[in-house]
Amino acid sequence: MKLKLMMIAPLALAANLALADDTYVEFKQMMDQSFRSKGIADKHRLYQLDFQKECSGKTPDKARMAQIEAAQLASVKYPADGQYLGDWKKGEKIAISGRGLTWRDKADAVNGGGCYNCHQLSHHEIAFGTIGPSLLEYGKVRGASEDMVRYTWAKIWNAKAFNACSNMPRNGDSGLLTEAQIKDVMAYLFDPESPVNKP
Repeated sequence: MKLKLMMIAPLALAANLALADDTYVEFKQMMDQSFRSKGIADKHRLYQLDFQKECSGKTPDKARMAQIEAAQLASVKYPADGQYLGDWKKGEKIAISGRGLTWRDKADAVNGGGCYNCHQLSHHEIAFGTIGPSLLEYGKVRGASEDMVRYTWAKIWNAKAFNACSNMPRNGDSGLLTEAQIKDVMAYLFDPESPVNKP
């Protein structure tokens, strides 16, 4: 069995729910023995959380989805100082940067958000992803009510709170982005002067 495990790409193996629990345990033991964490690319990211396993290859029923989403919403940490918006210019740099979480990054390296990989953010982008909805004129169209700002913060912090099987990363919950970085991305989405909100 060990030889067979080593022949399969580790990430594909970790994501395959069709494997028996004992196979996953064996895979995890192999990963723990074979890979060493370096910088900020910790091997814990290779392992699925329980609710992530439930979304691999199938969608849980509505009741289970609601349970997962409620638990993930409870994990959201809102800004300690009550301020949701930072500097949109810094937020733009974070949103268009895919940097970070590689083995070469040092422990104090700053990650990018990579938001452009899935979303259109401004009219000036040469290329952008379409997995997620367009965020053009986000603040202009949606407004900046307290409810909308809190929803957006929670969505960036942990998108699984609104769709348990969302493709969007748990930016704050997983430590991908810091609270300060999320504030800057929030400003990028809401500030009227941001390219997101200008034609």
